[in-house]
Amino acid sequence: MFSSVRWWDLHAPWFVDEHRLLRRIGSPIAFPDAIDGPRLADNWHTAPDETVARAYHRALWTAAAVGTGWLVPMGFELGVALPLMARDADAARYRAALDDARFDLSGAIADANAWRRATPLAAERGEIAQLSAPGARATALLRGMGPSLEHDDTALLIALNPDLDAPTHVDPATILPGVPGGFTHVSPPNGARKPAHAAPVALQAFTLEPGGYALLDARRAPPALARTDVAGERTALSAALAADRIAIERVEPAVDGGRFAIKRVIGETLVVHASIFTDGHAHLAAALQWRADDEDTWREVPFVAEPNDRWHARITLDRLGRHAFRVIAWRDDWASLVTDIAKKRAAGQDVTLELREAQLLLATALKHADPFDRQARTRMEQLTAEFKDASPDDRLALLGAPALADAYAALRYRPFVTHDDAVYPVDVERRAARFSSWYEMFPRSASNDPHRHGTFDDVIAQLPRIRDMGFDVLYFPPIHPIGTTARKGRNNTLKAGPDDVGSPYAIGSPEGGHTAVHPQLGTLASFRTLVDAAHAQGLEIALDFAIQCSPDHPWLAAHPGWFAWRPDGSLRYAENPPKRYQDIVNPDFYAPDALPDLWVALRDAVLFWVDAGVRIFRVDNPHTKPLPFWAWMIADVRGKHPDVVFLSEAFTRPGMMYRLAKIGFSQSYTYFTWRETKREFIDYLTELTAGPAREFFRPNFFVNTPDINPRHLQNAPRSQFVIRAALAATLAGSWGLYSGFEIGESAPLPDSEEYADAEKYELRVRDWRKAAHIGGEVARLNRARRDHPALQTHLGLTFVDADNDQVLVFVKATPAHDSVVAVAISLDPWHPQAANFTLDAALWRGFGLVDGEPLDVLEQDAAHAETWRGHRQYVSLDPHVRPYAIWRLAPSPGAARAEAPDPADARGHSGAHG
Repeated sequence: MFSSVRWWDLHAPWFVDEHRLLRRIGSPIAFPDAIDGPRLADNWHTAPDETVARAYHRALWTAAAVGTGWLVPMGFELGVALPLMARDADAARYRAALDDARFDLSGAIADANAWRRATPLAAERGEIAQLSAPGARATALLRGMGPSLEHDDTALLIALNPDLDAPTHVDPATILPGVPGGFTHVSPPNGARKPAHAAPVALQAFTLEPGGYALLDARRAPPALARTDVAGERTALSAALAADRIAIERVEPAVDGGRFAIKRVIGETLVVHASIFTDGHAHLAAALQWRADDEDTWREVPFVAEPNDRWHARITLDRLGRHAFRVIAWRDDWASLVTDIAKKRAAGQDVTLELREAQLLLATALKHADPFDRQARTRMEQLTAEFKDASPDDRLALLGAPALADAYAALRYRPFVTHDDAVYPVDVERRAARFSSWYEMFPRSASNDPHRHGTFDDVIAQLPRIRDMGFDVLYFPPIHPIGTTARKGRNNTLKAGPDDVGSPYAIGSPEGGHTAVHPQLGTLASFRTLVDAAHAQGLEIALDFAIQCSPDHPWLAAHPGWFAWRPDGSLRYAENPPKRYQDIVNPDFYAPDALPDLWVALRDAVLFWVDAGVRIFRVDNPHTKPLPFWAWMIADVRGKHPDVVFLSEAFTRPGMMYRLAKIGFSQSYTYFTWRETKREFIDYLTELTAGPAREFFRPNFFVNTPDINPRHLQNAPRSQFVIRAALAATLAGSWGLYSGFEIGESAPLPDSEEYADAEKYELRVRDWRKAAHIGGEVARLNRARRDHPALQTHLGLTFVDADNDQVLVFVKATPAHDSVVAVAISLDPWHPQAANFTLDAALWRGFGLVDGEPLDVLEQDAAHAETWRGHRQYVSLDPHVRPYAIWRLAPSPGAARAEAPDPADARGHSGAHG
């Protein structure tokens, strides 16, 4: 019987379906051209001869490859377009058509017949499977010998290009997944048209020319077998016999399976979840064990079972520093026996034998008890004797008594005890690692005199101004001596004048290096005085740790082997092509002379400033220094001083920023500076709060820096500065601004994100009485952050649907919903904006209320409360009055309470952590 391959478009799956039906009742015969009806040439009346020839070649080999036999109509080899069986057939017309032939496929037909005779599979009506999708650019079929490819030993891979004008790529990744019979090896491997005698190899990608085809002998690769001998089999059996019977999986929170520490803050409750299960119906028990790095003994609390084999446990982190936790589980035979007895009694069954089993189990538990826990042993011995002497009814009463269950648990008899393979580290830091408000200033500009270099005493005079804006961290760029060699002039010019102060990042001069104070700023003693004065104002000093040296740094004379030298004997100065920093040279961390002395010296520089009262360090460009150094240095410093906080200033690829956080940095600068639209904020904050980064990456949203004058601030109105401050202060637990932002400084260099007359290269005197000053708004934002714990982290965040793309609305809540705020911020600094927004039902669930119940709402600085009823609310924001609104939300008195939620539901907010 004939197949319909002549009319197949090489895409549709019906051809394979037809073959499956036809082979059940006969042997499908394929023909490349119609015997009765329009000829193949009719499809390409106007096509070039070479295109038609390609179509005929492809049709020829397709029919030869898929049929158990084939029938070639007369004239096909010459591309004759006249119908073969026509009532008006004319011999003369046919001879003329032969004379006008555009090609001759006689040789190709002979080749195909020879191939079919040499290929036993070609005569068999075996299964054909279509490996390619109907819409694929290349079509792939697999033809077997017998009824099922799964049982065949050989097969034929047929690849066809449906496109007559363009080549196409055959990718094994798209056709081999799940290939029937496992036929993944072919011969020849290069996609040749006809098989050749060669050893089969794994199918590789190849290209089919326009209208091309390839026939490849397919073989299944030998399966991978275990390499074991008798001894190996015995070892495997022994390992299986000793293997854990209880499964512990999906332990959360964890970073890369426990390779890196999760981050939390002191006093926080850590909620750990795990999937724990075993075979059969036995009861299980589990414990969360934890300890600080300086403790030898594991403390533990029991896990509580949830549905679907999930368990949770909670611990309070009451010490700073590195901790670790692990999960253990065991079979609770006592609970299993008590449950079985209760079920049998409920069914009216005799439980005499089970009571004897209970007595034996108590004796077994005593036998395995800790001999040093005399109190637990004595208590159980008393209860066991009481149980043994009791009547059956009294035994049943004792069986269900909490006292007996507690005494049994105290013995810690734990059959089939299983320890999770991983131990999970936790870094417990102080609150400033999660919640801090940063103000950056150059101390040398603190004099308010353009002709006088500022001092630490001048900074002390400015502390009340900074305090009144609500900041708690005062951050300085490097305060060390500045080199004179290749010193930069104003606006980063290459030649400095005699009065130019240079860049503070060119650290080091004859006066000292990373442990010295610039002599014009003061002395180490006056710095300590500043630290104390800042503490008295509720401020903490943060220093910049920049691993950059001026060519005048004392280390170059004392340790030239710590640096990279060029072949001509000159120093290799810092570069980030095309940028050049001629006034800075970088140490070579892996120079032979630098190992380990350079690493130790840098660590010691940090410890020097820790001893001077500094506990927060902003680290300059850590992504340009080796990760192993940071991992070691931070661990070493925090191992001695767990209250030290490190901020990573790494504006780089996300993977590197995240890795720096994983290896120990407490906070990180972010892409916030370049996020401007509502969608950008939602996508970025969702990544930080709902993805894996929530467990280790804490963002610090700086609105500007001495190096970054964002384009959206350049020559912007006052309202834009308020908007950016509101976004940073409410979305992130930590935020910051660089001095001058509060008075609207924004003049840029042409076509640049750099400030004109950048303070990095000169003294800057500012008029703090400018009308554009937004210090009051900054103070209100920082007060809101202090008043509302929900604003003291970037977590616990839910974006709210609002019908205006210029208005961003979100809710932030603590895990217990004892602090909940809603925030609306206009993104338009020019025009009033309004929006309807819809609160999510999860808000009411968090409060434990019936959905839609009234909420008391108090807007920040408002004199009275209002009530929100239902989900849909409205806000109108005027950028020239206040472009944001912050509301405190709480249940209204008398609001209907919903059924109390399971305490384990707090895991949904376990991320509202540090």
